[in-house]
Amino acid sequence: MVTSDPTTQEGHLLGPLARRFGLRVEAIHAPFLLVTRRVWGTDPLGKTYRAAHLAEEVDAPIVVVHPPYRWQVRFGRWIQNDLEAFCSQTGVTVAVENMFPIRLGTERGVRFHSGQDFDELERSPFLVLDTSHAAVSNHDIREFYRTYRDRLRHVHLSNNAGKGWDSHLPVSGEGVLPLPEFLDDLREDAFEGAVSIELDLRPWLRDQAALHDVLVREREFCEAALRPRQRPRLRARPARPAMRG
Repeated sequence: MVTSDPTTQEGHLLGPLARRFGLRVEAIHAPFLLVTRRVWGTDPLGKTYRAAHLAEEVDAPIVVVHPPYRWQVRFGRWIQNDLEAFCSQTGVTVAVENMFPIRLGTERGVRFHSGQDFDELERSPFLVLDTSHAAVSNHDIREFYRTYRDRLRHVHLSNNAGKGWDSHLPVSGEGVLPLPEFLDDLREDAFEGAVSIELDLRPWLRDQAALHDVLVREREFCEAALRPRQRPRLRARPARPAMRG
């Protein structure tokens, strides 16, 4: 996630840090959040280009961007018409994350982002599925996967409370999403993209031991669910002697 922290913005800082802890950078999330709206300027294309360059520096295969706001017509046209060619030229896949309506005190959603409905997602050649965002938009994550499995390149995995907001709950705890079945779908298809566990960790930030336990539990839960199942070995039965009359 590119933020205002310089370590997240510069390959010569990020790469050695990852290697120090024995990690790989599997994806770069460009600074499209509200709190990072001025990081690398305000032009979404400029942010995308710079994120792709950072991905090349740290050997990350994918860049995650948000869908265009409705007034970002140029960026929307670029996604629809030029993104795929850009990915072929750079070797970095730029994938668009599903978002959700923003509700301002009413039941009616105010739609700032494009790309919330299935028909709008057709405009993006490569997609990122955020399971909590899908819950807010009342999308069935298994249907989403069945529909867009050929375009899906990355998953932001979390559960959701089902109360209309983006809760990013632990994947192994309570929530409304069918995550075990969804992970089974990924495993059965041998999904080749990365699965990022994206959680709201604020309840554990003041207790380092509890935070550690949550992170380990969530990772182990996902690894076990995505691990290829071993098929039972067939044991040969001895042939019965033929009866001669």
